Amino acid sequence: MDQFDYVIVGAGSAGCVLAGRLSEDPSVSVCLLEAGGTDNSTLIQMPAGVVAMVPSAFHNWRFKTEPQPGLGGRRGYQPRGKVLGGSSSINAMLYVRGHKNDYDGWAQLGNPGWSYNDVLPYFKRAENNQHFAHCDYHGNDGPLSVSNLQSPSPVNEAFLRACEAQGIEPTPDYNGANQNGSFYYQVTQCNGERCSAAKAYLTDHLKRPNLTVITKAMASRIETVGNRAVGVFYQRNGKPCYVGAQREVIVSAGAFGSPQLLMLSGIGPRAELTRHGIGLVHHLAGVGRNLQDHIDYVQSFLDTKHDETFGASWQGIKRVVSGFAEWRKRRTGPLTTTFAESGAFFNSELNAEQADLQLVFVIALVDDHARKLHLRHGLSCHLTLLRPASRGRVTLYSADPNRAPCIDPNFFGDPSDMRILRKGAQTMHRILTDPALDGHRSKRMLYPLDCNNMRALEADIRARADTQYHPVGTCKMGPSDDSMAVVDAQLRVHGMSGLRVIDASIMPTIVSGNTNAATIMIGEKGAELIRSDYHQQ
Repeated sequence: MDQFDYVIVGAGSAGCVLAGRLSEDPSVSVCLLEAGGTDNSTLIQMPAGVVAMVPSAFHNWRFKTEPQPGLGGRRGYQPRGKVLGGSSSINAMLYVRGHKNDYDGWAQLGNPGWSYNDVLPYFKRAENNQHFAHCDYHGNDGPLSVSNLQSPSPVNEAFLRACEAQGIEPTPDYNGANQNGSFYYQVTQCNGERCSAAKAYLTDHLKRPNLTVITKAMASRIETVGNRAVGVFYQRNGKPCYVGAQREVIVSAGAFGSPQLLMLSGIGPRAELTRHGIGLVHHLAGVGRNLQDHIDYVQSFLDTKHDETFGASWQGIKRVVSGFAEWRKRRTGPLTTTFAESGAFFNSELNAEQADLQLVFVIALVDDHARKLHLRHGLSCHLTLLRPASRGRVTLYSADPNRAPCIDPNFFGDPSDMRILRKGAQTMHRILTDPALDGHRSKRMLYPLDCNNMRALEADIRARADTQYHPVGTCKMGPSDDSMAVVDAQLRVHGMSGLRVIDASIMPTIVSGNTNAATIMIGEKGAELIRSDYHQQ
């Protein structure tokens, strides 16, 4: 039986950070378990490969939600990375931290050490920003490369002018002093390649003698003695395996996988465990509750300039073929794109201090997560509700660890979410139909839509909205008197010893923007919390 000081379950964004940082100390041993495989595919390293991975089964769990009443009974689609780097290996690489009030709100909920001023040093510690140097908001010495886009399409300039015409002024740094405004996205890339959490924190350290990484390892249960976690059972190549943890088991399996593993191990709501015949180790009512996700609505238009967008045409195919040759040779050219190149943060009231909506402008047609293809070129824009009031949950279908968890985001469960998204959809439509885009935009991709007809607009949203791929909150961080809290401010599971959860699931409330940067920050802070605990002993 292999024994390590730390056993980390999940080599996603936080898990890679933890493995890399904890193994910096040669006196400790670290084992990292990952259910997926290695990340050496060209589709992962080439930024444009995102368009092939999100809709497919390639390194992707491809979860489905329960039927959503708020979406007309549709099942939502939840792609999550199943590979070293987790979702940071298949995402669109947008580097977004959220708003300072998000983190101040965490601290106000009873989580000391998690205010914006507390977490900013960990964002900076992680970051090697290629554009913003020696400033209060960015780091330049971290392992995570953050850069500007190499070859953005000229159509982005028209989109940004349209935003300004509709009252959304440019902001020089949406991760800095002022989030509100329009901008080009910064991306987690290095020299024309994706810089996932695995590339940043793991790849260069795989030969460390104190670090063991086991891929294709599906965790099935945390072993406990009393209320102490002492190891992890997992399956590999159809065989049961076990690894022991002398100090701690750290669960970093994400907003779906972490609560699932806790419940499979007897840690969670008593009634849920009893329903599946799982022996109770420790009752924690909040495990799997508090699920939050960014609901997202897309509008798309056909375009008139095929050399500025991607699409299925002879011209588009030639662009991809020549672009791939350039990327392989020099790591430059059009295939360094994330497709999502510019955007904006704004408030549905337009003059409010903190944004409640986000735009992501895409230089291609987007329909049903790119699972429905159209033989045309076009432009698309995502509209994302940043702070949804709706709350969902993750439960179990059965005690079988190989079965996917039961996911219910409860989209539009709170009617205020629809009211805000409808207002934002009207603003987005005005931007996309602004004269600044007249030379680029043709007709709407699908049926005509009158965005002043609120009933028709709401029907279109319910028919086509879905996740923006940011599930969080299912192992909520909070004090012991919070009945829904799963971990404390040191990310230790309440009522257990030798067990922490460190990933996006600990967020008590979702951040105002893409969640990958915040998850990497959580990994950085979590690693320091662990080290400080043992240095004090």
